[in-house]
Amino acid sequence: MGALSHIRVLDMSRILAGPWAGQMLADLGADVIKVERPQRGDDTRSWGPPWMDVRSQERGEAAYYLCANRNKRSLALDITSPQGQAVIRSLVADCDILLENYKVGGLKKYGLDYDSLKEINPRLIYCSITGFGQTGPYAKRAGYDFLIQAMSGLMSITGEKEGQPGAGPQKVGVALTDILTGMYATTGVLAALAARERTGEGQYIDVALMDVQVACLANQSMNYLVSGHSPTRLGNAHPNIVPYQSFATSDGYMILAVGNDDQFRKFCLEAGVEHLADDERYLTNALRVANRETLSATLSEVIITRTTADWIQSLEAVSVPCGPINTIGEAFADPQIQARGMRLNIPHSHSAEGSMPAVANPLKLSGTPIQYDTPAPLLGEHTRDVLKEAGLSEQQIEQLHQQGVISAVSSQEGTAAE
Repeated sequence: MGALSHIRVLDMSRILAGPWAGQMLADLGADVIKVERPQRGDDTRSWGPPWMDVRSQERGEAAYYLCANRNKRSLALDITSPQGQAVIRSLVADCDILLENYKVGGLKKYGLDYDSLKEINPRLIYCSITGFGQTGPYAKRAGYDFLIQAMSGLMSITGEKEGQPGAGPQKVGVALTDILTGMYATTGVLAALAARERTGEGQYIDVALMDVQVACLANQSMNYLVSGHSPTRLGNAHPNIVPYQSFATSDGYMILAVGNDDQFRKFCLEAGVEHLADDERYLTNALRVANRETLSATLSEVIITRTTADWIQSLEAVSVPCGPINTIGEAFADPQIQARGMRLNIPHSHSAEGSMPAVANPLKLSGTPIQYDTPAPLLGEHTRDVLKEAGLSEQQIEQLHQQGVISAVSSQEGTAAE
């Protein structure tokens, strides 16, 4: 039994931030019902290639969709119809959490906003994820990860510094703002569940991508608030620690992450540049930050004389943090990642291969371990089961199907119901 096996979630979100939160709750054992548009489903189902081969589907499922929707059940339901809205209200009566990422006010016209649904279930925890939040001059704007990375300041500190080849602001190579927002939403939901244990009441949670990314600027935002100066791009160098950056080796690149003065001295001894450890320009981290250009230039000349593997072997032996710059394939081949079981194969009855690759949840819980019970569902795969649990008869379900309010998949054949 998972830690949240007593919890039911209505996941009315799509793309990444909301589904990421829903997957986290599902991994922890919650029964997560993913509400999707009939025929089309979550937008990310079409965000490929690459595709995973699925029997009965000409195209297959996009890897993007698969990354954020395991352990969920899919209900394909048209919430713009009165009948679909009635189904949502009936499900809300027995749900603990509702996740949604519609535009501000988008669900109010359907009577599916928090104020309406808390009348049905006062214990409901309703989490709204938007680009800019429920208030402020940008509240009505749509928000996307790339846009937020730019507006929050993240791109201004990411990329090569001015004057270097390839200089210019860069986005992070994954939709990091969405992921962080999903994690903050999960934390907020769990906090609301804990509060409900005391009060018996649910609550509304307002989470904005813009807020999250500004909060997650961490030391860089505090660097600005304390100094009054906006940090700038430093490439792979660190604004507060030196040497803490990438260096070219004789056969590639490596990361050197010296975190204190003792580690710097150890590095200098191992690299054969003992005099640098006693150089008055580099005695402390603050001095090394002030003189980063001369120190980095000197170290670059030293580090390029040996291979990456040679440096890592020798520096790890004296406890100086360092490492290679892996491709994603190399990361999954790393013995540490393999030992931690970060690559999974989840049985998938509709896959031509019989299973689906997945990345493990990084949480290792001793008493309620993460379970990987089901892969990301086919569109409408659980529609009929969910509606039966909500008290609808076969006749009512078939009527909704004939009206186009729902779509469903045959659990026996994996084909769209006619």
